[in-house]
Amino acid sequence: MEKYKEFRVRPAFGSVALGVVLLTLPLSALSQEVIKRDRYKPALAQTPDGCQVWMIDDGWEGYAWNRTTPDGKPVCLEVESCLVANSDQLFATDSATIRPAEKARLQKFFRQQGVFSYGVHGHTDSRASDEYNINLSKRRANAVAAVAQSVGARLASVKGFGERLPVASNATAAGMQKNRRVEIMCYREIGRY
Repeated sequence: MEKYKEFRVRPAFGSVALGVVLLTLPLSALSQEVIKRDRYKPALAQTPDGCQVWMIDDGWEGYAWNRTTPDGKPVCLEVESCLVANSDQLFATDSATIRPAEKARLQKFFRQQGVFSYGVHGHTDSRASDEYNINLSKRRANAVAAVAQSVGARLASVKGFGERLPVASNATAAGMQKNRRVEIMCYREIGRY
């Protein structure tokens, strides 16, 4: 079986218009360009306001759902923070392995009804370097995302923010504990039109 199909672009006519000058070429002079199907890979993305957009890597994009309100506005998803889990509860220090009891709790959470997709965002305190914190928060977010995928939940985004979005001061132990977290965003579908 072929990995991809080839499409050949063949000119319909043997002449090409350049401005006001008409240049006539023999068909053999126009090369047949081969475009491989896997050259452009379309993907779906979720914007922060809950809209799903399709995009192709050459810059084209558009709304993935052709649903609008009666006044013509696109229908997107309602976005809310639906779980903030303290990283000290989920993980051991400097680890991205979820504790077994917490994994079972997350699996139950991700099975809830009425959620179209989830966003998983990891955060840390400021005790290590920025680069280290970004990597740790990404690994932790990916670990939680793997639990979501294991029960069939859709993921809109998985991101690690490190220490860059604190919710409390990193000057105190209590503030640092609040900043070490995994925040889960729920994307819920708004009523149909």
